[in-house]
Amino acid sequence: MTPRLLSAASVFALLASPALSESFNRIATFPVIANMADGEDKARKSSAEIISVSEDGNTLIYTDSPLGVVGLIDITDAKAPKPLGNIDLNGEPTTAHIIAGKAFVGVNTSESYTNPSGRLSVIDLATAKEVASCDLGGQPDSVAVAPDGSFLAVAIENERDENAGDGGLPQMPAGYVVKLPLNGGEADCTGLQKIDVTGLAAVGGEDPEPEFLDINAAGEIVVTLQENNHIVVIGADGKVASHFSAGEVVLENVDVKTDGKLDFTTTTDPIPREPDAVKWIDAEHFATSNEGDWKGGSRGFTIWKKDGTVVYDSGNTLEHAIVGIGHYPEKRSKAKGVEIEGMEFARFGDVPYLFVLSERGSVVAVYDVTDLAAPKLVQLLPSGISPEGAVAIPARNLLVTANEADLGEDGAARAHVMIYELSDAAPAYPMLTSAGMETLTGWGALGALASVEGKDGRLFAASDSVYAAMPSIYEIDITQSPAKIIGQTIVTRGGQPAQKLDIEGLTPDGEGGFWLANEGNAEKLVPHAILQVNDKGQITEEISLPVELLAHQTRFGAEGIAKVGNVLWVAMQREWGDDPKGQVKLLAYDLDTKEWGAVAYKPEPKGEGWLGLSELTVQGDYAYIIERDNLIGDAALVKKIFRVKLADLKPVKLGETLPVVAKEEVLDLIPALKSLTNGYVVDKVEGLAFDNEGNAWIVTDNDGVDDSSGETLFWNAGKF
Repeated sequence: MTPRLLSAASVFALLASPALSESFNRIATFPVIANMADGEDKARKSSAEIISVSEDGNTLIYTDSPLGVVGLIDITDAKAPKPLGNIDLNGEPTTAHIIAGKAFVGVNTSESYTNPSGRLSVIDLATAKEVASCDLGGQPDSVAVAPDGSFLAVAIENERDENAGDGGLPQMPAGYVVKLPLNGGEADCTGLQKIDVTGLAAVGGEDPEPEFLDINAAGEIVVTLQENNHIVVIGADGKVASHFSAGEVVLENVDVKTDGKLDFTTTTDPIPREPDAVKWIDAEHFATSNEGDWKGGSRGFTIWKKDGTVVYDSGNTLEHAIVGIGHYPEKRSKAKGVEIEGMEFARFGDVPYLFVLSERGSVVAVYDVTDLAAPKLVQLLPSGISPEGAVAIPARNLLVTANEADLGEDGAARAHVMIYELSDAAPAYPMLTSAGMETLTGWGALGALASVEGKDGRLFAASDSVYAAMPSIYEIDITQSPAKIIGQTIVTRGGQPAQKLDIEGLTPDGEGGFWLANEGNAEKLVPHAILQVNDKGQITEEISLPVELLAHQTRFGAEGIAKVGNVLWVAMQREWGDDPKGQVKLLAYDLDTKEWGAVAYKPEPKGEGWLGLSELTVQGDYAYIIERDNLIGDAALVKKIFRVKLADLKPVKLGETLPVVAKEEVLDLIPALKSLTNGYVVDKVEGLAFDNEGNAWIVTDNDGVDDSSGETLFWNAGKF
């Protein structure tokens, strides 16, 4: 049977449709370090990987491999989750489930790849003590619970060493599946059944590596052998009932080169699906997330009949939808793209939902699978960095994701658990999309924003050095919700995409083009400069910052630009070597005399991390400036808009003592950053522009989904 695929156009049409009658929105964000005890080193990396929920729906449990613990969260009030602490496992936890007040946890205790070991740990949650343990004989990965609570199943992966040989199979010992009876909520270790799955797969059949499994109401176990590109269905009697290859797909219009450019024009050779997560949908069907491993990864998901018939394959459509909301991870193009890894299925009322997690795009795709042959993509939800696991709680209209990445330094993002609620509220995300453009258009890393006189209902944004091979200016229709990118202009030099650009400021030149502020980096031979481009994006003039300043340069240069009469004002992000401590420059370049001048500006006092300017724009009698620190979440202190009277901007010659201009605080952005999507406060508030009605629009830079959640917040902050 040929799978029915949604075209990219139809996916975009779905995401561009009017507000849903019901939708999921994030209502809370829980940082995993909140579960670390007072006195613990909270700089240590932690994680939230596989997540589950208690039977009453009020307690979450997640595995934290780096710390060797399971973490517990009280979600009695889902909008205000509370830490319940960590429980040490003396090993690496892989999956945990709560049954009748006990946590059943797969724990990897392997000494090496060739000598794997593990146990099923049973923890009494009331005392936080291990009360029983079953030797599993190998390295456990996924653990599943039968819907009737009669048994557990464990995937014993005995994973391979990716650095041994060519990193492929076979690498003994072989993995297998364990079936373990539960009697009254107690694990019956004596009844442990080892189910052999060797000799089934065409790829490394003697060395199966069970990855993920799930159990249906009939007691049938479906298990993915990811590296073997194979799927096995085990009957209620514990015997293999069927098995089949996960097959291959050919993807059209995808990006397969990590080159600083979003180019979705390649057709691939056949790619093994290599499925990871698997979830039963009904008695006859299940879905797999096709993450890939050593040979493949098809960037999507598949719905199967349990006899191996493909009912639906997402092909390129999910990845294309993720491209449209600015979450495509270009640095993963040569690997597995958006890398679909986790999955959850549940019915909310009459609607069967499949939740598909993009690890590298940091997105949760929500599908209505009423018609299994034609799933409908109804939402894309923003997540923390690298969603690994998810659990649905239909009785409470909740969805929860565990996001494993912990950058753990310099105020960067930590691992988080995110909570979403299904309600009649309109979707809060995305706020900006390129969905609906005739050509699939990728975007992200928006570090500059501007309006143009006479272009009502339009703003323009520019991408920074993340996309160095396609520096772009985007036209945005702000009359729609979400706002729509409707045009892209590549900045060119000599007919080719301009190299060595890091566009951080944008202002109209009054001639149909723009002036750009280019933040330099001497180590990468990127010049600190301002550039003029015409309406076709062709660079027509390049003006280097003056040599007397460049002698003191750092990489933290021009971050905003505005044109006042015939003078270009440029905001420098941070101090250079010639600046008095606690001051930065606002540079002025006179287009008539070709002379440079400057004034001094004092940012707010610096807390942890660093603090600098990230935007300069003009409205009425004022120049508006964004100040921000480089911290996220609760650590963030300064994300603010200030203004300076234009009448006070009286530049003096460089080399003279610069006058310090007075500033006035206009708006603290942190409350908005917290409330817009109920996520953590993001780092880079980098764009500010005023529309024709005088409303202030603000955009955040998502760093091109590199060490970032990928979220772009774009909103109307009203009039000042």
